[in-house]
This record gives sequence, C-alpha cells and structure tokens, in this order.
Amino acid sequence: MAQFEYTAKNATSGQILKGTMDVPTRDEVIAFIRKNRMILVSVREAPTQLSFKLPGGGVKTRDVVIFTRQFSTMINAGLPLVQSLSILAQQTENKTLKDITKAVVYDVEAGNTLADALSKHPKAFSGLYVNMVAAGEAGGILDTILMRLATFLEKNDALVRKVKGAMVYPAVIITVAIIAVAVLLVFVIPTFSSMFASVNMELPLPTRIVIGASDILTRFWWAILLGGILLVLGFRSYYGTPNGRKTIDGLLLRAPVLGDLLRKSAVSRFTRTLGTLISSGVSILDGLEITAKTAGNRVVHDAVMQSRQSIAGGETIAGPLQASGVFPPMVISMISVGEQTGGLDEMLTKIADFYDAEVDVAVGALLSLMEPVMIVVLGVIVGGMVVAMYLPIFDMVNAVQ
Repeated sequence: MAQFEYTAKNATSGQILKGTMDVPTRDEVIAFIRKNRMILVSVREAPTQLSFKLPGGGVKTRDVVIFTRQFSTMINAGLPLVQSLSILAQQTENKTLKDITKAVVYDVEAGNTLADALSKHPKAFSGLYVNMVAAGEAGGILDTILMRLATFLEKNDALVRKVKGAMVYPAVIITVAIIAVAVLLVFVIPTFSSMFASVNMELPLPTRIVIGASDILTRFWWAILLGGILLVLGFRSYYGTPNGRKTIDGLLLRAPVLGDLLRKSAVSRFTRTLGTLISSGVSILDGLEITAKTAGNRVVHDAVMQSRQSIAGGETIAGPLQASGVFPPMVISMISVGEQTGGLDEMLTKIADFYDAEVDVAVGALLSLMEPVMIVVLGVIVGGMVVAMYLPIFDMVNAVQ
C-alpha cells in the first residue's frame, strides 16, 4: 500500500482541493477523483522524509552547475518547467540531488513557484541561487538567468579551488615535518640517549635539548595530544564568535603574501557575485545582503553590510567600502564610476575578471615563496636534530685520537 498526494479542482466552484490517499496504485486515486466529479490537477506518490546531507556536506558545486546548464537548455528549448525538472531528476547521477529535484517537482506541481521550491533545500541551492531564479521567473528570462548562474558557479568554484590549492602544499610539508620529527624523537633519539648514558660523558647543549624534547614527548604524549585538541577546540570556539572571526579574518588579510591572495580572492568573489545579481534583476539592497553572506570573510561581510546601510540611506556603495581598508583604490574608483554611469553590473564584472587573473598571479607567488621556505625549515629541523645527536660522537672520536 502506497500513499499518494493529489491536487484536484471542484468542477462547480473551481475550488482547489488537496489530500492524501493510501491505495495500491495511482489509477485508484484518479478513479476516486473522477467518481467525485472533480478535475484532476496532479497526483503523485508522497515523498518519504529525505535527508539531504552528503558525507562531505551538501551537494557538490559541479553537480549543481551541470544541473543548471541542462535546466537552462531545456527551458530555452520550450520544454515545460515540470517536465524539465522530471527529466533532470531521472538523469542526474548524484543521489542527493536526484531526491531534491523530485521534491522540487512535487512542490512546483502543488502550486509553489520554482524559487520557493528551491529555497527549501539550502544545502544544494544557496540564497543567491534562489533570488536569481525568483528574478528570472518574475522577468520571464529564466533560461538566461540559469545560464548566468551556471557560469557564475563555475568561476566561483574555480576561484575557491585556486585558493585551496595554494594551501595544500604548505599543509603537506608541515604534516611531513611533524611526522618526521615525531618519529625521530620517539624511536631514534632514545637509542642515542641510551648510548650516551652508558659512556657517562658531558653532552653538548644542542644534544641535551633534543634528548629533553624526546623525553617530554615519550612521557607526556597524552598531555601534548590533549593540549592540542583543547587548543583546536578553543580556536574554533573563539572563531565562532563575531569578534573572534573578525579579528582572525583581519589578521589573515594583513598577513604577508597570503593576505594579498585572500584579499584579491575576496574582491573577485564580491564583485562577481554582486555584478551577477544586479544584472539578473535582483535589487541592489538584496544583492548586497546576499553578497555579504557569501563573502567568506567577516571584515568583507561587515564592509558590504555597511554599504547596504549607506545605499538604504540614499548614499553610495563606494564610501563604506573605502573605509573598510579591504578594497584597493582602483576597485573603489571603478565602482564609483559604475554607480554614476548606471553601468555598475558591467563594471563589477570587469573588476572580477581582472582579479581572477590577479589571483592566479598571487597563487603562483605564494607557491614560489613557500616551496623554498618549507624545504629550508624542514631541512633545518630534521638536519639540526641529526647534527645534535652526532656532536657527542665527534667528541668521542676526537678524545680517542
């Protein structure tokens, strides 16, 4: 026995009626509606409670991009909205996105707008996505808006991957260094320490420091591990507060080399997001609010929200952005010109294209600097420990001679 949900219209009064029935097949629901002299609007099997969480959290951007491009192509070709969504639900490979699309089809059939149906699934469709779809529905240009969305998501995803890719190399080197040092201190140094203790000789200071570090790690590893966990939890708790996040994000923006990369990526994301929203018909106030939420940096978020207040008060966007100190003078000047000429969306897109290229340069500069620095640091730490342990051996050899 399955549960079906139906929507029907009263033939006399035209009133819309909705209900559910527990019957073996869909045909029995249709027969019931006809028996009661109602006009069938829609009928479908009631969706079960779905969980839209992936192990990695949410639907991947790439899946949403493919979904959006295919959706745009079908709408542009003249296919009805529900039929397009049904086709997408059948052919998408992502199980979570498939279930979400089925739920969206059901909501649209029940009389909801597409934007309202998408808004129920924030794990897959962000506020920016929903607002742009709403603007597309209102303006009758849904296919164009969906194509813009797909392009925006692709470029934004590429930007995020560039920044994350720049962080991978240093993270790998630091991890390898920590593992190498731990292995030396736990397994290698104690052997040398026992050997030196048996000859009862005065050890050089570097050797005593390394042996002391080995003793601390082997005896109190649990305390070090616990302290590390508490430190991480404390950092996350502090970063979760508005002041903590603003302080840390501000420090990151002022960091050498890395800060330049984060600043340029923040400018690129802000300008592309706002430019896409404005060109799609979203109001400037709503656009700034959505852009602030997707900024990824508390300092940028606050600057954008101050710009929103400035606009609401009849002033310009450029003033608060300039006061934040995050945005370069060139960006402020171009935004100001865009406001004065009425071509703000085009100006923002040009800024985003320019800073996409600047992010590439910044990533290259960061990697070219980090590579030799990390190699030198790793060499000094590991090599210094090895030399420290061999110094007493050299002294023993000289004493014998």
